[in-house]
Amino acid sequence: MSFSIPAHLETELNELVTRYPQKRSASLMFLHALQEHFGYLSSGAIEWTATKLGLAPINVYELVTFYPMFRQEPLGKTHVKVCRTLSCSLAGSGDLRKHFCEKLGLDPKAHVPQTTPDGNFTVEFVECLAACGSAPVVLVNEKLWEKVGKTEADRILAEGKTSAAKTGGSK
Repeated sequence: MSFSIPAHLETELNELVTRYPQKRSASLMFLHALQEHFGYLSSGAIEWTATKLGLAPINVYELVTFYPMFRQEPLGKTHVKVCRTLSCSLAGSGDLRKHFCEKLGLDPKAHVPQTTPDGNFTVEFVECLAACGSAPVVLVNEKLWEKVGKTEADRILAEGKTSAAKTGGSK
């Protein structure tokens, strides 16, 4: 297996295992730590976790595919989360997500997170962002945008493009 992790992270994970009565009980914590470090869970990270915890890889893949907070692909530098729950849906979040996708050349019919080929943007529908009174809402990286229409959406994209240009463009 060609996957490797930094020594400090492996030391942290080795210590983590000691807190549980069985190694497999540390699975979710391993996955969180690896995703936090690498940004997503590659097949190498999943297989490494399985080996480290004495599990079959399928046992770890089951966790990664069941829990929506785990990602198997890297995110774009600008992560656009469009709320899709009732208040936002009634206020037009479906059209808003479609607008983001069309502007970025992504498939508006896909129901999975999508990242632009240059790695600058990821757009996804998410569950409630807890700002129902100001729907539709969008979370961009860690900034909440409220009452978002096409004008604000275009501003979000422009800011993301400016930010990408300042940090050297694509990944």
